[in-house]
Order: sequence, then structure tokens, then C-alpha cells
Amino acid sequence: MIHPIKISETLSVSGQPQPADMEAIAAQGFKVVVCNRPDGEADDQPAMAAMAAAVEAAGMRFVEYPVNPMNFPGDDVEGLGALFNGDTPVFAFCRTGTRCANLWLLTQPESERAGAIEHAQSLGFDLSLARRHLG
Repeated sequence: MIHPIKISETLSVSGQPQPADMEAIAAQGFKVVVCNRPDGEADDQPAMAAMAAAVEAAGMRFVEYPVNPMNFPGDDVEGLGALFNGDTPVFAFCRTGTRCANLWLLTQPESERAGAIEHAQSLGFDLSLARRHLG
């Protein structure tokens, strides 16, 4: 069973779920699932297509936004921020949830970043990816 970590009122993050977890994720009220993990990152990882099919079968929308340390933060942080900070409940995942938390931090207004850093760190997230990007 996946236990999402609530980062904000509308965003929760998690490590890698399985396709069979998507019904339970939908039952928790999530409407959008964002995958921040590239295909083939680990041998035991379900393929993106399998995740997308399971998400859609559970009645949610699937969004691919795969990043790794080499291409972090990806090419549409603004669009991702619209999802992460909108009114729709979003479940985002990667291998551990850390990339998702780092991406969330980058979507926060500059005036709110110090509080966002403190919050994410209090949840146990390593924010080194976002810190490198912020300089």
C-alpha cells in the first residue's frame, strides 16, 4: 500500500507505486497522477505505459514529467507548477518522492521558498537538486 506524503493542500508525493495501487490512489481523492521518473530507471519499475493505463482505468488523468539529475528540472516547470499548485488533488511519484518534492519547491513563488524549504525538509526530503538549480 502506498502512503503519500502530503506536501500541500493539493499535492502529495510518493515513491514508486504499482499499477494495482491506482484504484486506492483514486479512492483517496486524487484526480491527477504525475510521474516524475523516466522509464527504465530500475529493473523493478513498471513501464510508463502500464502506469498510464492503470491511472486512466482508475478514472484519473496521467501526466508524464520524467526528470533525472541530468535534465532536472525539465522543460516546463511553469506548467508543472500549475498542476502542483492548482485546485485539483495531485499525486506525484518518482523512485522515493524526493524529485517530486524538489520540483514542487521550484514551483513555489520566490517569496515563499524559504518556508517551502523548511516544510519539505521537515518532511525528510533532500532538496539538493532544487538548491543546485537555484544556485
